[in-house]
Amino acid sequence: MPSFFDNSLMREDVAKILIRNNRAQMKAAADFMSHKENKKFDFMDILSKISDANEDYYEIISNSNRSLQELADVLTYEEKVFIAKLYRYAEERMAESKSKNYPIPKNVKIKEINIDFVSAELQIPPGVNEDRILLYFHGGGQVLGSAKVHRLFTIELAEATNMKVLSVNYRLAPEHPFPTGLEDGLYSYEWLLKEGFQPKDIIIGGDSSGANITLALLLKLRDKGITLPTGALALSPPIDYTQESKTKYANKETDFLSDVGVFWWDLTYLAGKDPYNPYISPVHADLKGLPPILLQVSTAEMLYDHSTRFFKRAKAAGVDITLQEWDGMMHVWQVYGLFELPESEEAIKKIGQFVQDLFS
Repeated sequence: MPSFFDNSLMREDVAKILIRNNRAQMKAAADFMSHKENKKFDFMDILSKISDANEDYYEIISNSNRSLQELADVLTYEEKVFIAKLYRYAEERMAESKSKNYPIPKNVKIKEINIDFVSAELQIPPGVNEDRILLYFHGGGQVLGSAKVHRLFTIELAEATNMKVLSVNYRLAPEHPFPTGLEDGLYSYEWLLKEGFQPKDIIIGGDSSGANITLALLLKLRDKGITLPTGALALSPPIDYTQESKTKYANKETDFLSDVGVFWWDLTYLAGKDPYNPYISPVHADLKGLPPILLQVSTAEMLYDHSTRFFKRAKAAGVDITLQEWDGMMHVWQVYGLFELPESEEAIKKIGQFVQDLFS
């Protein structure tokens, strides 16, 4: 199977983390496939389909005369649900393993919250300001991830920002494509207001697909005339589902996402909707009137120019926006390098400083 990502181009400690994560993911996938109900699917055949189409994907994004829609039917709906569940299972197992090495202190309060059809986790480390809250949306390409998977990271954010966190389990594609995740984000924000939180005491944030929801939610709140939060955090945001990104192709050798097959994630989330819809691709939106925003991204990421273009357009629209860049880091290194990479610790500290400055 063709591979585009080249581990040898990454710093040794970064490459080791990625290799270890890949092995753990494959081990979890094998365990998932051992379950009787999953044996009706041919995992290797599905992987082969994804790999072959992934090769075509890079030809398409380098050729403006072709459309990604050509790849919409590479997998059946049933195969998409199956492979999404496999990835979710693998992430859960990997998160459980990491939590054994880095156990959560017993004095951290974790409470499950059910907001009708949306579930979430309220996370409260000791000593944080409980009048302030970070509404957080996990990453996972709109098809995987959970508050539990991101728990170690969001607790670190709670401590760095000195506020409690509501980490949302927004519904995922392919079962729930756009606009469900954004609707869950809006519903969660409105729930906080009903619970008595003031917008001035709310920050919203997310990584990867959760950062997409974060920025799209700002637009939705503004357009609906709902008072905006004090600020927002967007870590490695995928905010252009069109074919206009140049770094998706240029950085394919330095981003592990290049071999995952994100084409089917994107198309599954879109479900035939216009990728230029500003709530899908916020980089193409009118950005006037948004609150202060912090962007963090690595120059090695396929999504690098999503952040740089959003930054320039937001600046031009009068938004108080900060762009922080790192070299040679993997996608969402803040999460994947947690407790291991100094750059992860550095990024979290800068998030904390950004938030504290907003409240000072």
